[in-house]
Amino acid sequence: MILSKIRALLFSITFVLSVILVVFFMWLFNSKNRTIRKFWGRTQRFFGGYKLEVIGDFKDEANILLINHQSMLDIIVLEEVHPKNLCWIAKAQIGKIPIIGKILSLPKMIAVERENKHSLIKLLKEAKDRVENGRILAIFPEGTRSQTNKLLPFKGGAKMLVEKLNLKVQPIVIIGSDALKVKEFSFKKADIKIFCLDLVDTSKENWLEATRESMQKVLDENRK
Repeated sequence: MILSKIRALLFSITFVLSVILVVFFMWLFNSKNRTIRKFWGRTQRFFGGYKLEVIGDFKDEANILLINHQSMLDIIVLEEVHPKNLCWIAKAQIGKIPIIGKILSLPKMIAVERENKHSLIKLLKEAKDRVENGRILAIFPEGTRSQTNKLLPFKGGAKMLVEKLNLKVQPIVIIGSDALKVKEFSFKKADIKIFCLDLVDTSKENWLEATRESMQKVLDENRK
């Protein structure tokens, strides 16, 4: 217990300092922001001391990832291993944090105010722009972190994006990132696994719920 709290403290310090450095270097060398973010993800694995394994392949055709959400490690590990330039769709509140909020604006991530209808129009416009420029959208369809072994119901935002922009969907299941628990201020040693599932057939009416079920099955079969 004490060791996990010490690990959490050390990781928190290095994380905050690294984000400040990443923001600085992205501001200085913005055209290289993807390379900077990828290197940042790799350094976090070094400081966090966790192992990382990718099962399956990231599909070239996919232009949106639906990802389960357990901790901020979900973002860190995907930034390290995904071969393309991800565009995270995040809460607008994150973008308002001094300095740290720049980690969204400098690499042109998308910040969304969920209950604001005008924000949804802005989301569609910005998502279309990012996809047309070769970015891969990344979204947590649960809308927040799950505190249990069960996925939360998926929000409608992902479905709207996919159907309005005719996107190709790849579900991603991350197991082990819940080793970092912010509320408990605990960080245990972890073997993090990223499962890359097959592309989703979005022609079916219930494709979003079917995707949730297939992701839950992977979680149930592979959690220790």
